[in-house]
Amino acid sequence: MSGAVILFVSALWIRWSIHNKKKSSGIPEGLILYSDLNVPAAPLFSGRYRLTGKPDYILRKENKCIPVEVKSGKGSHPHQSQVLQLAAYCQILEDTSGVFVPEGILVYNNVPYTIHFDPKLRFELESVMKTMRASLRSGVIKRNHHEPGRCHHCSMRQYCTDIIEDSS
Repeated sequence: MSGAVILFVSALWIRWSIHNKKKSSGIPEGLILYSDLNVPAAPLFSGRYRLTGKPDYILRKENKCIPVEVKSGKGSHPHQSQVLQLAAYCQILEDTSGVFVPEGILVYNNVPYTIHFDPKLRFELESVMKTMRASLRSGVIKRNHHEPGRCHHCSMRQYCTDIIEDSS
């Protein structure tokens, strides 16, 4: 009997701590169906778009599945590249689940932003994917910034032929 009470109290404590962690990091209420933060999760794959990815969370909220991506950075609003990353997760989730995904949530510096996966964002995502694939096929990929810090921390730095050196 005392073992059951200990397990029950432990379960309540875990639930309470998860709730507080979600709340403090800006993650909205909802049942977490998938998480890639605590333990690495399997990637999701869209065969239709040949696109793969792992959102930080997938929530079930009001009978909808919603991808959630957590980001931090400088500035007061999410960057467009982060919005497009979330859009890709919306598309992948829609394709893998077979269920319409109307929106995703981008938590930027602990502030949740609801990003509507509307026709305009869908078109922009497809356009960017086509441009990226054309660049890969042609072998000509141009750097899209002039920031030494981004180059220094880039995961593709070892392959890049257009590195900006920090002059300081």
